[in-house]
Amino acid sequence: MRTIKGPGLFLAQFAGEAAPFNTWAEITRWAADCGYQGVQVPTLDARLIDLDAAAASKGYCEDWAGQALANGVAITELSTHLQGQLVAVHPAYDAMFDGFAPEALRGKPAERQLWAVDQVKKSLTVSSHLGLTAMASFSGALAWPFVYPWPQRPAGLIEEAFDELARRWRPILDHAEACGVDICYEIHPGEDLHDGDSYEMFLDRVGNHARACMLYDPSHYVLQALDYLDNLDIYASRIRMFHAKDAEFNPTGRKGVYGGYQSWLNRAGRFRSLGDGQVDFAAVFSKLAAMDFAGWAVVEWECCLKHPEDGAREGAAFVKDHIIRVTDRAFDDFAASGADRAANRRLLGLEA
Repeated sequence: MRTIKGPGLFLAQFAGEAAPFNTWAEITRWAADCGYQGVQVPTLDARLIDLDAAAASKGYCEDWAGQALANGVAITELSTHLQGQLVAVHPAYDAMFDGFAPEALRGKPAERQLWAVDQVKKSLTVSSHLGLTAMASFSGALAWPFVYPWPQRPAGLIEEAFDELARRWRPILDHAEACGVDICYEIHPGEDLHDGDSYEMFLDRVGNHARACMLYDPSHYVLQALDYLDNLDIYASRIRMFHAKDAEFNPTGRKGVYGGYQSWLNRAGRFRSLGDGQVDFAAVFSKLAAMDFAGWAVVEWECCLKHPEDGAREGAAFVKDHIIRVTDRAFDDFAASGADRAANRRLLGLEA
């Protein structure tokens, strides 16, 4: 067993135009001051990283990571959530997702998709330059508009969508293999990979690719009424990243999983700051420790009530308190009697 690394902080929800969140130097110093030992970095945010320069120069990567270390934090992983989303977009969502792409590519879905693939590949290359072994992403979605089968889905529709999704991702996964980096898909509503069954449909189509891994975030499972602890047991061999994020699900006679088109504040399912929701993190951290999880516990702050800076500071302390320093001995070693095979056979009433 290994002790989980952390606490780390995903910077996507904090980067902004105001100091200290608008420069790499300032946001890394702020994260360290909050109690974090690492940061997870969204590669689409030019305030934090020049992805083209990083992909072209290992020296840039060393200097960039060195600045973070000098400020007190390591790089936990890179994130391509937004670029991964654009690898596969159903036309119904084109206008909404255009905002993730450069202005010159908006209204040009085919060109936007090629750009997104290039972005994900560059981020894998940068991960390799940095000596990282995992990268976060979304799968994108072609089938999501058809998630609830009314009217009846035509036979073969979902299979065709997943065949195409796999076709688009397979070359990226092969590049990940060349880089020695796992792509960790965040299993998330809105993505075609939104639960265990859909992940397995994809995995089957990419030939159980060794680099097609998972980012585990129990909050998304709470809001789907999915057993988030059993999920750890099922996918232990594929889970390479962990977002520590809390949530609560309180259905009423008016609303349930689908949310009734209400704001986050007024849904039955809501994201909360760590410790304010319903996730049993003591059990989560225990299972991660037992399954020899080698990664970071990274706080992803999303809360409909609490101020983000309060959530960040409290989250660092919460994760630190939940990380289990794993034991290097069995608790009953003191009572070991010391034996060999002959002694064991005598104890069993067998000949020596």
